Amino acid sequence: MAVSKDPVYKRARALGISPAYLGYTGESNRALPNRRSKLSEYGLQQREKQKAKFIYGVSEKQFRGYYEKATKMPGQTGEQLIILCERRLDNIAFRSGLARTRREARQIVTHGHLTVNGKQVDIPSYKVEEGDVIEVREKSRSSQLFKQIKEVNASFGVVEWLTSDIENLKVTVDRFPTREDIDIPVEERMIVEFYSK
Repeated sequence: MAVSKDPVYKRARALGISPAYLGYTGESNRALPNRRSKLSEYGLQQREKQKAKFIYGVSEKQFRGYYEKATKMPGQTGEQLIILCERRLDNIAFRSGLARTRREARQIVTHGHLTVNGKQVDIPSYKVEEGDVIEVREKSRSSQLFKQIKEVNASFGVVEWLTSDIENLKVTVDRFPTREDIDIPVEERMIVEFYSK
């Protein structure tokens, strides 16, 4: 399992995105780069793909797999690709407020702190379905980590397609997100063009 060890602020600056999309609220002192050289069409497409992979913390092989699945789904391929990434368990943990950053969400899942419909799941890429209930395991609830998360995220503004109960460390997936529900700054059309070549 490949884990990105890139410094978050440095990589975010290089891709021209805010670290806030990964859950980091303390902004770096340095501004986002002002690109001197103009990128080619291929370069722009590749950068959009790299942005999406970095935000969701997925490898090239995983991302390509999501693209292949998205091409077989009804609707626009680019939108389906982003929605598949949003349905990852580690993303749900981040979006619902059960973790403060995307990397912390991945670690929480990997360490087996979460259950889906009562069954322990330790696979960050686990794909949730409508109606799934994600909870912090009973044994993990008393840990210092989740006490801090409850304090920090007590008034967490959760996305519309999830019902989050931070006090009880419980999340319900009401529906799948639409592209309008997803706030990441990625032009998925360019990713589709990149893979279509």
